[in-house]
Amino acid sequence: MNWREPVIDYCERLDGGFWAEPANALTNAAFLIAAVAAFVSWRRRGAADGPVLALILVTAGVGVGSFVFHTLATRGAMLLDVIPIAVFIYGYFLLALRRFFGLGAWAAAAVTIGFAAGAYLIDAVASGLNGSLAYLPALGAMVCFSALLWLQSRRDAGDAPLRRRLASGLAGAALLFFVSLCFRTVDREVCALLPLGTHFLWHVLNACVLYLLLRTAMLARAEVVSRR
Repeated sequence: MNWREPVIDYCERLDGGFWAEPANALTNAAFLIAAVAAFVSWRRRGAADGPVLALILVTAGVGVGSFVFHTLATRGAMLLDVIPIAVFIYGYFLLALRRFFGLGAWAAAAVTIGFAAGAYLIDAVASGLNGSLAYLPALGAMVCFSALLWLQSRRDAGDAPLRRRLASGLAGAALLFFVSLCFRTVDREVCALLPLGTHFLWHVLNACVLYLLLRTAMLARAEVVSRR
């Protein structure tokens, strides 16, 4: 594979120039803002949540990597875009299994590996939706986790308030992620009407999604710590 091969996949980019995607490049600042906002919240909660801090750093990495990709626009630069996103997805999935559902380390790791393998298989054998198909497993996981937490809240009165708040946080993130995926998917379809495209909205909304997920994870830990 030629890692220097140019990638022109978005309405905004018409050539291989560095600033051919100014909106797509600059809106990656939203991820940095989300990371800073989450870090401030992390500090206020005691600065003792290592897993969330790691995901905050990954969130910043998503913004930096995506900025590099939307400026250099090469196959090699694409790795800097997709790898941090994958790390966040599977890292959060693992954390959710441990923190929201109390799975043991080995069980959570096994389920995460299975989830990652399934997502990779879907991406490898299927195509369409302008590349957004690869993100559907992540959307499905958020919906399923939210539903499971809501069902658990109905069975366990003692933990019901917390589980409902966690379910609501994940449901809100899932809804926002669905909207952001729609904007990502239609980007190439609206070029004639909107030369700027809609991919930049994927960045802005997805940054909000990551912040909501981080806040939900911090909420779960805060409740556990407060009971000790």
